[in-house]
Amino acid sequence: MAHFVELDENNIVVSAEVVADHVATTESAGVTFLNKLHDNTSNWKRTYKDGTRKNYAGLGFVYDVDRDAFRPKQPYPSWNLNEDTCRWEAPIQMPDDDNDYRWDEDTTSWVEVSR
Repeated sequence: MAHFVELDENNIVVSAEVVADHVATTESAGVTFLNKLHDNTSNWKRTYKDGTRKNYAGLGFVYDVDRDAFRPKQPYPSWNLNEDTCRWEAPIQMPDDDNDYRWDEDTTSWVEVSR
């Protein structure tokens, strides 16, 4: 099965559809099928579970045209985009211990959460 996502005018994923492989023999064939099915000319992109286009797209993900990749929305202003994974990373690494942490954007640090 081929997985497609519909993008809004800001390239944000707003819906998803699955198309049979014999119909979506190419991305273009899948897009043509979906536009006929929905009687529109939406902006559809194929998404893959194998790392093609970096990440498997979900609702709210952004399609980055320059990178031809899907990325989640930026969770905090201080986080940076990892160019290799197209995932957001905190400016400092979360402590690697058995405690639970949450990100505090005001202090740009990890804060331990009580259990």
